[in-house]
Amino acid sequence: MELTQRQERVLSCVVAGYSRTGEPVGSKAVAEELGVSSATVRNEMAWLIERGLLEQPHTSAGRVPSQRGYREYIDRLMTVRPLDEGEKRTLDSMLLGSAYDPEALLLRAAQLLAGTARCLAAATTPSGAGAVVKAVQFVQTARRTAMLLLLSSAGTMKTRIFRCDFDLTPELTRLFFRVFNEKVTGKMVADITPAFAQSMAASLGEMYVLMGPPLQALLEAARDTAGTQVLLSGQMNLLFYPELEPRGIRRVLDFLERREELVGLLAMKPGKVRVLIGRESGREELADLSLAVARYSVAGQDAGCIAAMGPVRMDYPRLTAILEYLSSQVGGLLTGLSQE
Repeated sequence: MELTQRQERVLSCVVAGYSRTGEPVGSKAVAEELGVSSATVRNEMAWLIERGLLEQPHTSAGRVPSQRGYREYIDRLMTVRPLDEGEKRTLDSMLLGSAYDPEALLLRAAQLLAGTARCLAAATTPSGAGAVVKAVQFVQTARRTAMLLLLSSAGTMKTRIFRCDFDLTPELTRLFFRVFNEKVTGKMVADITPAFAQSMAASLGEMYVLMGPPLQALLEAARDTAGTQVLLSGQMNLLFYPELEPRGIRRVLDFLERREELVGLLAMKPGKVRVLIGRESGREELADLSLAVARYSVAGQDAGCIAAMGPVRMDYPRLTAILEYLSSQVGGLLTGLSQE
């Protein structure tokens, strides 16, 4: 659909005005911004309504963008202004405090997104199904308990506490470290299965008596590494948008609990920020919401995403700039962790 330059400006003005206030935008406000007459703007608005790009909620009301109008705006009209240096420094300072732990870093990124964009935010951890084990560490936590840490090439670090029926000593934890790193380091995470554990146990001979609990901890940590977790923040933000009814918000929150379905919805192709507007998601629960997704990479490989969910009238240029920056920084920090 070809729009004239003035029609594009009218549509952009209505999108911007409605995003700011949540109220229909009248012809007078648009006319003042564009420097043309109200009659001219009303004619252009009528044309945009006929093409399905604007809607008029009530006869005497102003106009609001349709979901189709938002699609046109996002794909062709909006201009994304990068964050300024001060905004970048603020986000960096908040991210760096969690840079040592992949899950803490991703949760922090979701919290920052939720706070700055006033939306519900999600982040997915890297899937380690195709990763290899970089190292296995052990930390004694009590007389008979210790923590196993599994580090993968996907930039993840999973931990499991295990308990032994005997007292642990520094010599024993060093033995665990040596044996596990000899047997496991360099293996594909997906290959750390019960069958692998049985084979490893058989190769340990009499030492198996000592290795049973840490072997079980290894299996559980590998299972967690191979999966994808979804970290959420800002669910309460949805309550502050009057166009979202409480019953609809409850349906959204119920959907978010079905993590496998949510992970599938977030599995966009790498590249620019992708936006699904309302019904484009294919989910009835999300018909009144938009979802914006930015993928991040670890060591050059697509690894996970950071996403925002909110009312269709979100500030897409601002949201896109934040998502682009956060996904880039998170990917860089996780790449650094994976190479240490």
